[in-house]
Amino acid sequence: MHAVTRKAANLSIRSDLLEQARQLNINLSREFEQFLSEVVRQRQQERWREANQDAIDAYNRHLDRDGLWSDGLRSF
Repeated sequence: MHAVTRKAANLSIRSDLLEQARQLNINLSREFEQFLSEVVRQRQQERWREANQDAIDAYNRHLDRDGLWSDGLRSF
């Protein structure tokens, strides 16, 4: 695995929430990075689906029309 560099970022957060997190010894950088990583993954997935929706629809129409090549070979 290669080393990932970190970069400081200025964020605004509710003061009461920040105080609660500090009282609970929550590592804000680690928690934010994990959450942001999941949000980024979801958004990339959504964009991929949007970009490929025409091909997905065409493939589904093909399957509806012609079925799978193995439909006659299955024994289950």
